[in-house]
Amino acid sequence: MRSTFVFSVALSLLCVINPAMANEQTPASLDESTSVDADPTFTPSRRRNAALNIDFDKNGSAAGNTEVALTLLGQDVLRGSFERLYWTAGQAVAGLAMPTPILVAAGTKPGPTLCLTAAVHGDELNGVETIRRVMFSLESDKLNGVVIGVPIVNMHGFRRTSRYLPDRRDLNRYFPGDPKGSSAGRIAYSFFNEVISHCDRLIDIHTGSFHRTNLTQLRGNLGKESVLQFSRMFHDVTVLDGGGAPGTLRRAAVDAGIPAVTLEAGEPLRLQLKEVKQSVNGIKAVMHHLNMIDQKPQRAPKQNVFYKSTWLRADQSGVFLTEAKLGQTVKKGDILGSVTDPITNRSSVIRSNVAGQIIGLALNQMVMPGFAAYHVGIAANVKEVTADKVADSVVAEALEPVAENMKEVAREAAQKAAKTSNDPATVDAAVRKAIKDNAKNASQLVDEPPKENVPGDHTNNGNSPAPAVSNRPNDELEEHPE
Repeated sequence: MRSTFVFSVALSLLCVINPAMANEQTPASLDESTSVDADPTFTPSRRRNAALNIDFDKNGSAAGNTEVALTLLGQDVLRGSFERLYWTAGQAVAGLAMPTPILVAAGTKPGPTLCLTAAVHGDELNGVETIRRVMFSLESDKLNGVVIGVPIVNMHGFRRTSRYLPDRRDLNRYFPGDPKGSSAGRIAYSFFNEVISHCDRLIDIHTGSFHRTNLTQLRGNLGKESVLQFSRMFHDVTVLDGGGAPGTLRRAAVDAGIPAVTLEAGEPLRLQLKEVKQSVNGIKAVMHHLNMIDQKPQRAPKQNVFYKSTWLRADQSGVFLTEAKLGQTVKKGDILGSVTDPITNRSSVIRSNVAGQIIGLALNQMVMPGFAAYHVGIAANVKEVTADKVADSVVAEALEPVAENMKEVAREAAQKAAKTSNDPATVDAAVRKAIKDNAKNASQLVDEPPKENVPGDHTNNGNSPAPAVSNRPNDELEEHPE
């Protein structure tokens, strides 16, 4: 009898505790997901604002609240809510799908939609923790607009601790994707159209690669005014100008009219709290400038902006050991590190051939001749750089009709010469003569205004969006790919 009573009491306790534990795992509203500012290292505790104590039904919708902040992945996200949605590219065998969690924080007031993405390369971990800290620190009654956080974009690579997709393709070379292309192209197309297309601004978080580390920095196309203004919102985060390689997420977003930057911080396969904290502070500064939060960032020192950079390389193979540190200011001629042959003990030093700041460096390791050891941002006069950009743009535009005309003349001359001679040298001489004669009229082509489209002409004049198909990635790997 006694044992029966004890069993009944225990069973009753389980019935009460289990629902409470289940409810604790999934936040129903944004205020249940806020963090304690005192120690952001630990998973934040959840608290509820009595003013926003909304009853949620089992489908996650707020009872009596019909105000929708955003519709994403087929689900309405209500104002004042925190949703965990799931995206899948439909690539897996039936029953073995690999859904990717999408966190959505919607404020009680309207505002912009800011997107945060990380782990597009599966071995880059700092961005995962950065997004967690940002998302779970938000409070619905103090947030204007929507924040979409995707901590792990490349779930395939993340589970394998790999930078790449299972087919060894780099996902960050296939955006905006191709619905009829390779597996990488289809995944990129699905993610870009189902998630990224809803963004007003995008911050894509990365780290260094291939045993290298990066100073916390932005990569952005500063030739775009919207991107330039966006980059200035990050306060003291160093900025490096660049359009980005074809197929990168941030370049595809900018091409689609979404101001986007890449936030580089630290090295892969590690969680570095200093870099995470810098990244979180930068993102919070952006949110303040966008009037999404009232939390004013601390006054920051002047932002370093580099329009040029260079890689310093090893001239021999051996053990690379660095003496310089990340973020260090260097002068021309400074010794930054050395490479020593472990067999002969022959050693050589790596000197800086420019003045600037070390924004990326290789970790101590064995290297081969030509190995890129230091990435140095070069100080430059902004006015001179701007003038160079304008000159390059004008030259490219002016020479485009000349180049097209030269191609037509060369083809006609080659075909005509080929009809009378089988000698390649004769055909070559005929083509060169035709080009030389035609060059005398090049000034007329430069002076002609750009050709405008006529009715019935369906060529893209730059006003209509380009098709959502990325270019074929370059097979030659960059020294530091995003």
